[in-house]
Amino acid sequence: MKSIWIAALAIIGIIYGALVALVQPNMKKLVAYSSVSHLGFVVLGIFSFTQQGMDGAVYQMLNHGISTGALFILVGYLYERRHSLEIAAYGGVATPAPNLAIVFLITTLASIGLPTLNNFVGEYLVLQGTAQANFMWTVFAALGVILSACYMLWLYQRTFYGRASEAVTHHVPDLSPREWAIMIPLLILMVWMGTYTQTFLPAISAQNAAILKQTQPLQTERVAIPAPTTAEVRNAR
Repeated sequence: MKSIWIAALAIIGIIYGALVALVQPNMKKLVAYSSVSHLGFVVLGIFSFTQQGMDGAVYQMLNHGISTGALFILVGYLYERRHSLEIAAYGGVATPAPNLAIVFLITTLASIGLPTLNNFVGEYLVLQGTAQANFMWTVFAALGVILSACYMLWLYQRTFYGRASEAVTHHVPDLSPREWAIMIPLLILMVWMGTYTQTFLPAISAQNAAILKQTQPLQTERVAIPAPTTAEVRNAR
């Protein structure tokens, strides 16, 4: 019964974090509130108490550290160039910095759970496991997936598309070799964890299976009691 309340709080966190991220004018705050939404999936997967749900929760923890960490790094790159976190200060960044735009797009698609990228696997397993526990939880949690696509793609459109202002053109150069060296390992992990999941999932599943076994109620052993004999009945009388 207690798991129902935790699951409800997780779903509230998923939807609330996504809605607040949708109205943020600040890039760093938007990514921060997206973290609240994504970590709600982790909590929901854990308290579904299913194998798929818990596997997805652990996988999503790893995914979140990669994709959201990459987003914070990229936002930091933009801040170093423009010295502003306001989305309105950008627009048309893809013109002077096409490589930065490509890397940001891949990371954005990973964050919203595009298939073949890492977050898709974690979110799918969480929703699959949650559906086994309570289908309505899955319906509400799926709203977070839809909203994540809304706020992340809107962020990308406002930042990288449109006509570049003179300030953006002159102060937002493309990625440097040092910045490429930081981002390439993260991009490789996004694709690797989204396609070759069996590199990671067997060990995760084994540990979660052991945990789930401990959470199951202990089965009482039924001991067969032999029926009393006629002599025993007579002695009892």
